[in-house]
Amino acid sequence: MGEAPAFFADSLLGDFPNGVDLKSKGHKTAICIGSKIYVIGGADHESTAVIGVQIFEKSSGEWINPTVLGTKPKVSNGHSAVLLNGDRILVIKGNSKSDGCFWFLEVGTPFIREQEKTHGNEVVAWSKGVLGNVEKPIVISGPSGVGKGTLITELMKEFPSMFGFSVSHTTRAPREKEQNGFHYHFSDRSVMEREIKDGKFLEFASVHGNLYGTSVEAVEVVADAGKRCILDIDVQGARSVRASSLDAIFIFISPPSFEELEKRLRARATETEEQIQKRLRNARAELEQGKSSGLFDHILVNDDLESCYENLKNILGLTEGVKTAHKTYPELVDLPVEHLVSKIDQKILINCGAGEYQKASDNMYVLDLSLLKGGAPGRTRGLNLFVTNPSTDRVNGDNQLS
Repeated sequence: MGEAPAFFADSLLGDFPNGVDLKSKGHKTAICIGSKIYVIGGADHESTAVIGVQIFEKSSGEWINPTVLGTKPKVSNGHSAVLLNGDRILVIKGNSKSDGCFWFLEVGTPFIREQEKTHGNEVVAWSKGVLGNVEKPIVISGPSGVGKGTLITELMKEFPSMFGFSVSHTTRAPREKEQNGFHYHFSDRSVMEREIKDGKFLEFASVHGNLYGTSVEAVEVVADAGKRCILDIDVQGARSVRASSLDAIFIFISPPSFEELEKRLRARATETEEQIQKRLRNARAELEQGKSSGLFDHILVNDDLESCYENLKNILGLTEGVKTAHKTYPELVDLPVEHLVSKIDQKILINCGAGEYQKASDNMYVLDLSLLKGGAPGRTRGLNLFVTNPSTDRVNGDNQLS
């Protein structure tokens, strides 16, 4: 941190654009939130390749270099910034295509508040904005032997292009023929522990001295590929995911009775009596938690595999004849360095190609933020981009790019 002259706080916002009706000026913008001024732009203090963030504390006259989490956007020739709801800042990079120009800097969201408790200092986090929506991920839990693996296999077989699995992380060594990034993401323990601290994992556990976990990025990668992610995790992991920012459907698979579950486990004939007893103890605890905690949105009783599978498909909205995902990708547009932005309710007006003394350009886009989902440490999805002609059109969604 460093001190600044007393007059600096008053002049800072005159040096950089602030608030709405912004035009990128040079490489930096400043946003004032309470006693803090967030200066966005220039080189990061750790890397010259990404956009930096500094905080000026008006009350103390000091500069703060916050802990910056998330994937940082690369430096661009210019950008604009708009404050949203007091807890996040929309940054629009100029000279970028629409699939890489919208970024959110979270400064006061629940995720940030939790991370500040963990780190003990100022924290901000980047989240990449993604046009359009994706289907909610599916969290499936249930005790060992209940048949959830069979149900998931049937789902993948009938709908091969609609679903995908996230690849888990582990600190254990790869076994023979295991490929990094396919079977697991193999990680050093120190790296995984740091990423857990930074909130990059939805859930994790220590098993036989090794860490295992599901990262936010692993789930996002499945969604980026246009598929719906399935997470096959235990009840404790499901509870961790429920507490995260991931908007998912939680399904618990239950046996018709505990006695039937024991019968199925013994019918496998693959484990010792000691292993069976351990699984039964774990199963009893999971059944109690799964049915009584209110954690799960749906509880399916697998008394008949075929009927249970049909019920699963009904929950997921899968009707007869729907075998593939019909995903439409938004048309990509180029946003120039020179652009003006203004905010009306939950819509951002982006006037492209208009200089400081020019009339409004015919190329104007409307970014609708009313359906935002997700956020740091993952993507922020649900952005909708429309094209409009300011001389003839009202600000509405009639001309969505799709």
